[in-house]
Amino acid sequence: MAPDAEAKGVAVLGAGSWGVTLARLLAENGNAVRLWCYLPEEYEMLSATRERRDLLPGVVLPDDVGISDDAAAVASGAGVVFFVVPSFGVRSTAKLIREACDGSQLVVSAAKGFEEDTCLRMTEVLAEELAGKARGYVSFSGPSHAEEVSRRIPTAIVAACRDENAAREVRDLAKTSYLRVYTNDDVVGVECGAALKNVIAIAAGTVDGLGYGDNTKAALLTRGLVEITRLGVAQGAKAETFAGLSGLGDLVVTCTSRYSRNRYVGEELGRGRRLDDILASMKMVAEGVRTTKVAYELSRETGVEMPITGEMYRVMFEGKDPRAAVFDLMTREPKSEKSGAGGR
Repeated sequence: MAPDAEAKGVAVLGAGSWGVTLARLLAENGNAVRLWCYLPEEYEMLSATRERRDLLPGVVLPDDVGISDDAAAVASGAGVVFFVVPSFGVRSTAKLIREACDGSQLVVSAAKGFEEDTCLRMTEVLAEELAGKARGYVSFSGPSHAEEVSRRIPTAIVAACRDENAAREVRDLAKTSYLRVYTNDDVVGVECGAALKNVIAIAAGTVDGLGYGDNTKAALLTRGLVEITRLGVAQGAKAETFAGLSGLGDLVVTCTSRYSRNRYVGEELGRGRRLDDILASMKMVAEGVRTTKVAYELSRETGVEMPITGEMYRVMFEGKDPRAAVFDLMTREPKSEKSGAGGR
């Protein structure tokens, strides 16, 4: 356990399924944990029952986890601050705690996405908003559905930071017998993999909704990983990172799991439902919807070819028929598979 975090405690900002899961895990590891609830109904439910019965029935927070609806109070004095909010809420949440930070906090992003207006990665958003107010920024990512981690099902994840000591500090805070934490210095690759796999997961759900088979999904995941790697490398990532937990690992689980919100969106698209109707019926956030817009824009800006991403953009935002999208992908100009991560 990191001495600084032990002395000052750990703040968890966000009381969704992953925030609650991390708060319990960190508390059971001996850390003094405080949890911030954004929504009044979250605060009321957790204060009364210490359980998100709507999301994680049976997962009860220890009595010593503090629960608050005041983000600044939760972050104040903490040694480590975990951001466990949707990507679109990272900047606004950072604004809430800025004055409570004194430069001693290590800030950890557990959000998976890009900021839609700026195309920035999450640690970039945090560094911009908390400039001079934190001692470092770590990305905490990997194939880790809260529904399974909360049941102590063996899981592996990555703590990524250019500062190896900071990555190790987060690793030591969070590692348990059921959560194995690796470190990585390729923050760009880890964050790009975490965000872009959600686009491919929507596509994977779409082929499920269309009634296609395992061959189709295998091809989609394989070529989807190529697209993710291409764009990540263009952003400065290391190609080998995408063969790891935040790349291939997160891609597989998000494209195949029954817990995947992004795969669900795609499945409903494949069945003919409109995107607006699908999103209106969901209680939780599907990050891949916004990420598709960002990835499509980045591909156009950088000249990186991303045909799957392009077709999913047209299906979601231009009303293209999913079957026509698959047909157009299958009948593209033939080319060598060896074009690889950097080719077209």
